Amino acid sequence: MSIDWNHFTPLASLAGGALIGIAAAMFVLLNGRIAGISGVLGGLLRPSKGDIGWRAAFLLGLVGAPSLYLLFAVLPRPQIDAGYGTLVLAGLLVGLGTRYGSGCTSGHGVCGLSRLSPRSFVATISFMGAGFATVFVVRHLLGI
Repeated sequence: MSIDWNHFTPLASLAGGALIGIAAAMFVLLNGRIAGISGVLGGLLRPSKGDIGWRAAFLLGLVGAPSLYLLFAVLPRPQIDAGYGTLVLAGLLVGLGTRYGSGCTSGHGVCGLSRLSPRSFVATISFMGAGFATVFVVRHLLGI
């Protein structure tokens, strides 16, 4: 394994992680809610009275922030080494795992671990382990 030093961005990554942590902490402190994206979106699909506004604003912010960023800079062009079928299957599997795991990476990995939740610890270990195993099998055993 080697590091691509031309694209190694530890300071930007650290700043991004700190911003995510601060935002998640502010969200739970000010609203008493966990900033898990699957839970926020799931609540819009099964709306409760008085719950729609903040959920819609949260999701609009997730979409609107990169759009606003486009006014000042160019978004980097992602390079995805997979076909559309693989991406659709991966998305469905992530959605299924989110449903079975009662939360997503942001809910368990960011918010749950910071609250020292044993359930989130097990969930995070499980999805990280499944991700490592999947990459190993697909890249090294199947050679895809």
